[in-house]
Amino acid sequence: MFERPQSAPQRMIWGVAALLAAVSDSLAARFSAVVVSGEISGFTRAASGHCYFSLKDADGQTATLRCAMFRRAASLLDFAPGDGALVELRGKVTLYEPRGELQFVVEGMRRAGAGALYEQFLRLKARLEALGLFDAERKRPLPAFPRRLGVITSTAGAALHDVLTALARRAPHVKVIIYPSLVQGEQAPAALVQALQTANARAEVDVLLLVRGGGSLEDLWAFNDERVVRAVAESHLPLICGVGHETDVSLCDLAADLRAPTPTAAAELATPSRQAMLDALAALQAALTRRFEQRLDLATLRLDRVAQRLARPSEVLARQRRRLALLAQRWGQALPRLQALQEQRLNNLAQRGRRALPTALRAHAQRLDALQARLLALDPQHVLARGYAWLDDGQGRALTSVAQLAPGSQVHAVLADGEAQMEVLSTRS
Repeated sequence: MFERPQSAPQRMIWGVAALLAAVSDSLAARFSAVVVSGEISGFTRAASGHCYFSLKDADGQTATLRCAMFRRAASLLDFAPGDGALVELRGKVTLYEPRGELQFVVEGMRRAGAGALYEQFLRLKARLEALGLFDAERKRPLPAFPRRLGVITSTAGAALHDVLTALARRAPHVKVIIYPSLVQGEQAPAALVQALQTANARAEVDVLLLVRGGGSLEDLWAFNDERVVRAVAESHLPLICGVGHETDVSLCDLAADLRAPTPTAAAELATPSRQAMLDALAALQAALTRRFEQRLDLATLRLDRVAQRLARPSEVLARQRRRLALLAQRWGQALPRLQALQEQRLNNLAQRGRRALPTALRAHAQRLDALQARLLALDPQHVLARGYAWLDDGQGRALTSVAQLAPGSQVHAVLADGEAQMEVLSTRS
């Protein structure tokens, strides 16, 4: 049996819970009411209303402090906290004993201006927006039925798994080509630019997906790098950007042809649902079948009617015979009446002709006598008989003025009973 020497000094041995409780009491006594300022990172709000985030120095120091803000304190905020916001926190430093972690319990929060990283984000956003990289006119429509999708992301991240799962469920017929790239850290921007250039140079996909899971503003900063944003804007292939969660907005989201709130949503926006297309085809097939059946029913009905007619040709022939007999009877009755009417009409015309002929002859005789009298009145011979003479120059040209005559001229005269050649002795006007 081991016996401790009596001379050995007595040392206090702590239990884990006792030690953490002692440290917690010391912190509560020393830091029960403090104010700390810094930049919010990794802000989340739970369904219970509690808020959890980290606080870091705005000057870029790596030190971080885990913070918890319970629902009662969060309900008193007059603004919506977010990553990159520079704030002042009032609360106390405690020890979260289940994990042995130091945390700051926030009892009040107020804004202290935007954090340095967020300010850099806003400045870069304004400059690139002025260059037209985010203009809506630059956005290109996505193909309705892509055959191949390109995915630019990390092969070790959850975003790739989410995209592949969504595509396997939604559009298993679409082929996927992965362009691996870093998505976080100092080397990520260059890797993303290289992946974008490779995808555009190979031009083997219809749509590009640039995706990454959620994280803090620092974690997603590679997608705010100017080099990456310009590469997204210069892509010849239509591009969907799905970076982070719904509340995360990167500059690549603004430069892409379409922004998706999550990687899963990017896969859903890029491809139509296979089930939806099958349902649409089924609806078209049903409509076509109904239309065909309607046409077939109509044709069957018409065929039945024709068949009914052809089934009893003797009735059709008898009906036509009856119709011909009726027509023949009508014609036999109508012909004598028509002949009698024509004979009566001819008799009437003959009687009218016999009555009108003498009257017409007298009228024509009177008209001829009148024309003859007018013609005789205009006969030159009657004029000559009254003592007048017709004079011409011997060539048939009439002489109507003494100006046409000269002493010694020969004149030809036509009288009532003959002609004479005369010589002009003198003229007088």
